[in-house]
Amino acid sequence: MSKSALVFGASGVSGWAFVNELLHDYPRPGIWKRINALTNRPLSQTSTLWPADSRLNLVTGIDLLSGSQEVLTSSMSKIEGIDEVTHVYYLAYKASLDLEKEYKDAEAMFRRSIIAIDHVSSALEFVVLQTGSKTYGCHLLSQRSSINMPLPLSESHPRLPSPHAEQLFYHAQLDFLSSYAKGKSWNWCETRPDIIVGFVPNRGFYSLATSLGIFLALWKKVNGEEARCPFPGSEGGWKALWNQGSSGMLARQAIHLSLTLPRERRGEAFNVADEKAPGSWEMKWSDICSHFKLQSAPPPKEGTAIEVRRYIEDHMDTWKEMEREYGLKSGIVDSIFCSKRFEFACLSLFDFDRQFDMRKVYGSGFEEEKTTKAAWGGVFDRMERAYIIPS
Repeated sequence: MSKSALVFGASGVSGWAFVNELLHDYPRPGIWKRINALTNRPLSQTSTLWPADSRLNLVTGIDLLSGSQEVLTSSMSKIEGIDEVTHVYYLAYKASLDLEKEYKDAEAMFRRSIIAIDHVSSALEFVVLQTGSKTYGCHLLSQRSSINMPLPLSESHPRLPSPHAEQLFYHAQLDFLSSYAKGKSWNWCETRPDIIVGFVPNRGFYSLATSLGIFLALWKKVNGEEARCPFPGSEGGWKALWNQGSSGMLARQAIHLSLTLPRERRGEAFNVADEKAPGSWEMKWSDICSHFKLQSAPPPKEGTAIEVRRYIEDHMDTWKEMEREYGLKSGIVDSIFCSKRFEFACLSLFDFDRQFDMRKVYGSGFEEEKTTKAAWGGVFDRMERAYIIPS
């Protein structure tokens, strides 16, 4: 029987990939008869690089926080074919530098969305909620000594202790879903990636691949082809072990789970990533630089480490010239949606091992793995096609 998908947050680094994988008939042709892609931000189909497909229903301008629950439910009920949705993939996220506001918005957006779709689609079969490695306390950085974080990080680890647990919106979302789903006919699960490597057609708040793609293209322009490019992070960040997750692979793993997970395993969590084995930037940097025909180098041993955001800002005039010379999309680098500390955190502050235990998702029947070159190269190829960086 054909399925119908609903992707919340379709314009983001994760949501884009879910829509893309569904449109490319993962895991096989004949499953998906309709893909509903929801986004609050304006988005044209031509800018997405998604294939032209009559099954795609791109719905923009739905604010998950606007109006009452009844208003949101009514708005969603007007989406063509919404009553046939069988699978929901929730990737929506509203970033804020005000962490209290971010928490409240994240909880409310998710709760309102699930209540709405549950009311408008009697065909609902499965809900996937993507959380992340904050579940294990990776974001606590220097405060990690206050928690128990045994490696590898396993789905069976207990929740963070107070006060950290109360500050993490994942827990509020999961507590709501666990309670609300009781007695429902549909199933659900949680997926947990670490840093996500993916393409976005605009500028996401957290898009490391976009930032590094721009940084490396700019480095090549300033320093020339085959120039040595030191890793723009700390020595600890260079060495730390972690599990990279390309957005397409994360989507495939989540879709696989949503189509195969039995009812008796309702509400289980799964670490998701590109490969079973962890890696480090030291192991990845050469493959990433090679796409731009640059030579990789470790972080500088002396002096101040290179910072991605600072380097781009220091060479903004050169980048603007590149936009004109190559016909690149303007506004990406200096977008208001850009988190200016994100690259520094990923490359310098995450200077500790945080590898995942990947046995659970790979024990579910999922077998595919993806290399660093394939993951990052695929994103950079799309950025070139979208005129975000030069080809």
